[in-house]
Amino acid sequence: MSELTLLYSDLRFPEGARWHDGRLWFSDMHTGQVFKASPAARTLEEVTVVDDQPSGLGWLPDGSLLISCMIDRKVRRLDPDGKLSVFADVSSLTDAPINDLVTDDRGRTFLGGFGYDLYAGAPQQPGPIFRIDVDGRATVVENDMVFPNGMVVLPGTSTLVVAETWAARLTAFDVDERGDLAGKRTWAELPPGSTPDGICVDEAGAVWVSSIATSEFLRVEAGGRVTRTIDVEGRCATDCVLGGVHGTTLFLLTSNSWQPPETTGRAGRIEAAEAGEELV
Repeated sequence: MSELTLLYSDLRFPEGARWHDGRLWFSDMHTGQVFKASPAARTLEEVTVVDDQPSGLGWLPDGSLLISCMIDRKVRRLDPDGKLSVFADVSSLTDAPINDLVTDDRGRTFLGGFGYDLYAGAPQQPGPIFRIDVDGRATVVENDMVFPNGMVVLPGTSTLVVAETWAARLTAFDVDERGDLAGKRTWAELPPGSTPDGICVDEAGAVWVSSIATSEFLRVEAGGRVTRTIDVEGRCATDCVLGGVHGTTLFLLTSNSWQPPETTGRAGRIEAAEAGEELV
């Protein structure tokens, strides 16, 4: 197995990993902080803090940063000048927490929702996907997902792939010109017991999956063939993203728990491995 290199520690629940403008960006969900990092220099810079649980991150065409704020069900916008404001409010469309998001090259943002209050132990219910247009207007474009979580748009396509955490699968949609979703289909059935959380896509079109409850990171091809596995035994595999100088460094985000009261020991960390190497 390829060695994992520890880059950052003393975190609580790192999530929302993105590689953007030569930096690693991520949320620490249980502290409300959003960071950008330079892994080569091992530097870490706080970008902003929200009074909420931040999750997915994205960027509008003007360079503004979008932050999914889970509990109050809003997407906040951090302008290039540092002003923080509400970009979209979906609280009238769902009464449950929101989750990860992805922003496409047209500035349209797709955002998932729990569908029920997981933190309060409520019965499982189908979760929605929202589309948020560049003007902040939100629309429900899908309402029958099993806890939609990490999302990616496959490079060079209009295919949106969404992790369904409690269904152990990746589900795909075609995104049409208006940003509506069509052609819902299973992109990959994952191994039994898998719990896909954050995901990212590589140059070959395979998806790296963070399986939070099974302590694994999986590289999965369309159809479900798993070609590589990284085991982080005893830890929650929360998210992953490819980046670095050549785009082949896989950043692995983990924590000791997904429950906020259990992460106060700040055992969250970010490690790295070369995705081009054999990982077993």
